[in-house]
Amino acid sequence: MRRRLHRLVLAGLATAAALLPVVSVAHATPATPPASGARGSLGPDFLWGVAASGFQSEGHAPDSNWMRYIDANPGWDRYGNAIDFRSRYPGDIALAASLGSKVFRIGIEWARLQPEPGVWDEDGFAFYDRVIDDIVANGMEPMLTLDHWVYPGWEADRGGWRNPDMVEDWLANARTVVDRYAARNPVWVTVNEPVAYIMHEVRQNDTDADEMLDRVAQVHNEIYDYIHQVQPKALVTSNVGYVAGAESQVNGPLMERIGDKLDFIGVDYYFGYEPPESNAVNLPGGSSAPPTGMWDLPIRPEGIYYALQHYSRQFPGKPLWVVENGMPTENGKPRADGYTRSDHLRDTVYWLQRAKADGMNIVGYNYWSLTDNYEWGSYTPRFGLYTVDVLTDPSLTRRPTDAVDTYRQIITASGVPSGYEPVRLPSDCHLVDPPASCDSPVTVPSAAAAPAP
Repeated sequence: MRRRLHRLVLAGLATAAALLPVVSVAHATPATPPASGARGSLGPDFLWGVAASGFQSEGHAPDSNWMRYIDANPGWDRYGNAIDFRSRYPGDIALAASLGSKVFRIGIEWARLQPEPGVWDEDGFAFYDRVIDDIVANGMEPMLTLDHWVYPGWEADRGGWRNPDMVEDWLANARTVVDRYAARNPVWVTVNEPVAYIMHEVRQNDTDADEMLDRVAQVHNEIYDYIHQVQPKALVTSNVGYVAGAESQVNGPLMERIGDKLDFIGVDYYFGYEPPESNAVNLPGGSSAPPTGMWDLPIRPEGIYYALQHYSRQFPGKPLWVVENGMPTENGKPRADGYTRSDHLRDTVYWLQRAKADGMNIVGYNYWSLTDNYEWGSYTPRFGLYTVDVLTDPSLTRRPTDAVDTYRQIITASGVPSGYEPVRLPSDCHLVDPPASCDSPVTVPSAAAAPAP
C-alpha cells in the first residue's frame, strides 16, 4: 500500500492536469430534461461569490515553502508581488461587491502571522482584520481558508508535512486564527484541495503521500471540532479538486477520513475527462497537438452536473457549494476554440440550475478567480474575471473581461433565463465523467447540433 496514494494523486491529477441554508436533498438521479432548458432560477438565497487565495494574490510574501519552491525552480516565473492584493484589496473588494457578490473567499496566510516558532506578528493579523472588515462593510460574507498550500519557512526547515510535529504546529496557528475571527461568523475552509496539495508536496519536498493524507485529515477533523466549540453554528468544509473519471480513486480516501466532519461539500470543478491514451487536443480544422498548458485541457461545462451528482449521492442531505470554478486562458488571449469566459460562465450556471432542478442541494457558487493571480509557478494561465498583466504592466491594472457583466447579470437574475441553451453542447459521454456520464447522461432539450468534441 506504500505510495499507493502517491500513484493515485499523480495519475488522477494528470487526468485533470492541474491544476447557508441547510435543507434535505433526495437521492439525486437525472430527470427527463424539460422542454425549456434550465428550470427556474437558483433563488434569492443562493450564495454567489468570488474566490482568491492568500499567496497567489497578496504579494510582499514572507519566507515560506512556496517562496523556496520558486527559488528551486529557475524555469518558473518569479513571484514579484503577485497582483499586490495586500496594497490594493479595497479596490478588489469593491469590484466584487459591484458584481452583487454575497461571498468573498480569501486565505489567511500562516507565514504572515507566525514568522518564527511561537512568535505572532500583530501587523499580520491587522492586515487580515482590515480585509475582513472591508468585505463585511461591502455587504459580503467572508469565507476564510486556513491552509491554501503555504506554510512558514521555519516549518519548511523542520520538514513540512514530513514532520509529525507539523500537526500540532498547524493546529496552534489555526486555533489562533479561529479565536480571532470566529466572532465575524465566517464560512471556513480548513485545507484547500488536499490531494492537489499532497501532489505538490510530493514533488517539491519529497513528502510521503500516505503520511501527509493522514496528517491533513487529522488537522481537518481536529480544527473542525474546535471551530464548532468557538463558533457553534459555523459552516466548515475542506474543498476537493474534482477529478473527472477518477474522483472516487483520487479524493475517495480523503473523504472517507473527513466526510463526517463537513458541514457542506465544497467542490472545485474545472476540467472534463481526458482518456489516458490521449495526449493531444483538437484544434480548429481537425488538427491536433499536445497540450502545452492548462488552457488546452478539455472544458466540459456539463461535467459540473456530474460532480455535484457524485457528492449528492455520496452524502445525501448535505449541501453542495462550488467553492471554485472557472476557465483558464493563455495570457488572456482568446481560446483557439472561440469559447469565451462569458460563454463558459453562462453554460456552467445552466448546469447548476439543472442540478438544482433535479434535486441536488446546491447552495453556493464561487467564481475562481476575481482577478488573475500567480498560478503556482506561472502567470500565463489566466482565470480572472478581471485580467492583470503582471509581467508586462507595472501598474497591475485590473481590466474587466467579457464575463464581468455576465456574472453581474447572472447574480441579479439568480441564474440564466429558463429558455437558455448552452453555447457548448454536451460532449460525447466518455469525455465528460465516465462511467456516470454514460450510465445516466443528461442532454440539452431541443439541441440539434452535434456533441462538442
